[in-house]
Amino acid sequence: MAVMLLGIGALHFVAPKPFDEIIPEEIPGDPRTLTYLSGVAEIGLGAGLLVPRTRRLSGALAALLFLAVYPANLNMVRIWWDKPLPYRVAALARLPFQFPMIWAAIRVARES
Repeated sequence: MAVMLLGIGALHFVAPKPFDEIIPEEIPGDPRTLTYLSGVAEIGLGAGLLVPRTRRLSGALAALLFLAVYPANLNMVRIWWDKPLPYRVAALARLPFQFPMIWAAIRVARES
């Protein structure tokens, strides 16, 4: 989970546009700023998961982060619905994968 968070967090800075585009318009704030903030959070939590002393807190916060970004995943389905089938499948496939990630983060928080 730490490696995933570090990688995805870095991707928010390397290629922010796709992240900007899935942020729901209803969420206040500049999409690029929100993309960067979530990238910082992911990198910070990924690093925190690598340190035994901060692993429990980082796991709990990662679960909250995965819940917080779920509206963007739902929005991705909405905005990709008119795209070719592979895009729709990819957007839909992301939705159920959030739940194992949330559960894994909770397990880290409980077992650390």
